[in-house]
Amino acid sequence: MSETEPATGGPAEEGMSAAEGASAAEGGPAAQDGSAAEAGPAAPAARRSPGGWKAARWTRRAVQIAFFVFFVYLLFAALQRRAAFPYADFFFRFDPLAAFAPMVAARHWIGHLAPALITVALAVVVGRVWCGWVCPMGTLLGWFRFRSARRLSKLVPARLRVVKYVLLVAVVVMAALTSMTLLVLDPISLLTRTATTSLIPGFDFVVTSAESWLNGWGPGSSAVSWFEAHFRGNVLPVYQPHYAQAVALFVLFLAIVLLNAFADRFWCRYLCPLGALLGLFAKVQVLRPVVGDGCDRCAACARACRVDAIEVEPRQTTAATAGPGARVVTSECTMCLDCLVACPEREAMSFGLALRPGPWTTYDPSRRQFVAAAAAGAGAVALLGTGVWRGPVNPGLIRPPGAQDEGAFLSHCLRCSECMKVCPTSGLQPSLGQGGLEALWTPVLASRLGYCDFSCTACGHVCPSGAIPKLALEKKRKQVIGLAVIDRNRCLPWALDTPCAVCQEMCPIPNKAIILTGEHLITRADGTQDYLARPKVIATRCIGCGICENKCPVAGTAAIVVQPTNPALASGSGLGGGTPQG
Repeated sequence: MSETEPATGGPAEEGMSAAEGASAAEGGPAAQDGSAAEAGPAAPAARRSPGGWKAARWTRRAVQIAFFVFFVYLLFAALQRRAAFPYADFFFRFDPLAAFAPMVAARHWIGHLAPALITVALAVVVGRVWCGWVCPMGTLLGWFRFRSARRLSKLVPARLRVVKYVLLVAVVVMAALTSMTLLVLDPISLLTRTATTSLIPGFDFVVTSAESWLNGWGPGSSAVSWFEAHFRGNVLPVYQPHYAQAVALFVLFLAIVLLNAFADRFWCRYLCPLGALLGLFAKVQVLRPVVGDGCDRCAACARACRVDAIEVEPRQTTAATAGPGARVVTSECTMCLDCLVACPEREAMSFGLALRPGPWTTYDPSRRQFVAAAAAGAGAVALLGTGVWRGPVNPGLIRPPGAQDEGAFLSHCLRCSECMKVCPTSGLQPSLGQGGLEALWTPVLASRLGYCDFSCTACGHVCPSGAIPKLALEKKRKQVIGLAVIDRNRCLPWALDTPCAVCQEMCPIPNKAIILTGEHLITRADGTQDYLARPKVIATRCIGCGICENKCPVAGTAAIVVQPTNPALASGSGLGGGTPQG
């Protein structure tokens, strides 16, 4: 398009004067005769080139992709590793919600999560750049666009945005009362948990199935061997991971994605408590998009904004309406820069210093809504505290090593699944009903699915909040997390007089927590007699690692199971007083 056609939709070049642009746009003598000397009167504002902001927007997109790729890399770099990857929890360190909630709940400063202050400072200076530039959840939702969103978003009431503030208040109040249940809604936790329990296992299953099919084809077997040698254990998990709630967690994530059909980034607009927290800090955003007096209310910026963070006044013709015709709601703006690219007027919108706080809107939480949300959070904690899992007869859950103080563990755990991801046997599973809603999606050891590896300390080293303490290997090996108990009605030597010593052979304790005692005289079906050794558990030696239960050859429920121990006795001194079990 030539310089004399900005009125048809293309911006004028920056080198063209305002008078030339106005003459060309109005179709005056200069435009008709080709004579610049007879140009008409200058327009009040010339069209501008968005070239610089286009470059900035492409930079933002590149940064988004880089952070998302880094997030995916961390997922696989810390997958089933006995030695923890040092930056596996990188995104949690900069997540203010995941950082401050456990500090409030645990009543102490967690230095490992101090980098979250950087995110808060950025929100004060340049707004919600975390949401628009860094957050992998926001990036992923931004890529899932539906044609129906622009039409249906007009039907979604703006007041619905208050929901994310209500959730934020509930999270803070519940954390103040030592409950971290609603941290399941933290976007980094949500995405990590879904990837760990559903996406990565599903991907590995597809790869394994393809390998099985290729193995039946001559050239395919060599390709599979090469692939396994280079990627198995480096990228893909060594063992196919299995999680009991994989489908449910995936359906939850899929529902969040499908909400984009009603509005672009529906989760970010209406539900994300982290976005609400950063939005409150962004109210005082210092550097922001600023609408100037040259705004003619064309609404190009509002149409470009994918989170509807720009409010435009209707076009007016009277002089009484002079001044900016639009405003940017800083608490909702994700700093995507689309508005600055879309604005056609040179004097209409810029990016600069603004010391006045951002505008308050009708969907910002009122005092009544704040009090109601706080009361709901307090009420939820009260109800959670009356569940049967709080009863005195509840034996507790089998937690990772060092996390046997249930109260301290629940006040720190982010429900992020980092420990489940790194567990080399996939023994750590997200809890559902074992500890009630209060313990929803916290890690529990399911020994039949996977045991606690005697040579692994990874879960404590990747835990962002310290819910699972970092333990040296020698100290970890002494941590008692449960007690193995033999069911004589199912155990092969006890119930069927069949020789079996798998549990005793697999026990990793140097002096063996499972021993074969005595030689019991048995009579076989053919009338012959023989001596048979039967296993027994020495309680003072057992740490509850679960490898005996995992390797037990009995189908279905194992003949030896690890049961939770009384947390008061979990120090390792005197479980059962040395009496053999079984």
